[in-house]
Amino acid sequence: MSQLPQGAVLSEALELNASAPPRKVSRALAEEVPVALSYNGSTQAVMMASPSDLTDFAYGFSLTEGIITHPDQITDLSIESHDAGTELRMWLAEDQARALTTRRRAMAGPVGCGLCGIDSLSEATRALPLVTADPRLPLHMVLSATETLRAAQTLHDATRSVHAAGFLTRDGLLLAREDVGRHNALDKVIGALTRQGIAPATGAFVLTSRVSIELVQKCALAGSGMLIAVSAPTTRAIATADAAGVTLVALSRAASVLAFTHTSRLTGNTP
Repeated sequence: MSQLPQGAVLSEALELNASAPPRKVSRALAEEVPVALSYNGSTQAVMMASPSDLTDFAYGFSLTEGIITHPDQITDLSIESHDAGTELRMWLAEDQARALTTRRRAMAGPVGCGLCGIDSLSEATRALPLVTADPRLPLHMVLSATETLRAAQTLHDATRSVHAAGFLTRDGLLLAREDVGRHNALDKVIGALTRQGIAPATGAFVLTSRVSIELVQKCALAGSGMLIAVSAPTTRAIATADAAGVTLVALSRAASVLAFTHTSRLTGNTP
């Protein structure tokens, strides 16, 4: 087997076949490790994630969870390896550190995957900024978006068990990130864009997963006007995208897509 991508390891298994004797085989599997995100010495969340592009993950998570609004507000970041997992250790500027301390005091329960660190049902459907970005991607690029992303999924090629997110502009797919968690993959893309100084308003996010509310929230908070996914959205995701001004495109196939909200960005004249 060729060299494995970061985030994949070989594992031994017994292959059972109805027409052949059992045999031992080696199979590439995706790593899934605990990743703790800590700020100024206190852990905010522990996520199960792929151990790749973790600096991007740190910035993307911090932005989409409202801990920072600009990358310069993280004054220092280190990645620490422990026997139990990996810690992304960040230090915040004074104002952000103070705001996070206040937020922690108000929290009623533990954080978890998807909607992290919220303390009420109303925060789960929090108000989002109205997205005015207008990427105007040609229809042929929208139709081929998920196939374009598919070509960049090296970890999926090796393991068949991870999600991917990418950022698509008129110039093509600028970058892609993979993770065992679909939320993590999108956070990694948002973090990478932020670190590289690329405005999410200039393109669309592309996902290999279904679309739930928190993915739309992350898209809106990043400022991108379009989200394209291979699978279906939930009704709450559609309502959230509509209210936030995000064009939600789902069930993406080579010949057709379903556009649920703000479809004028796709054709220029759709009512």
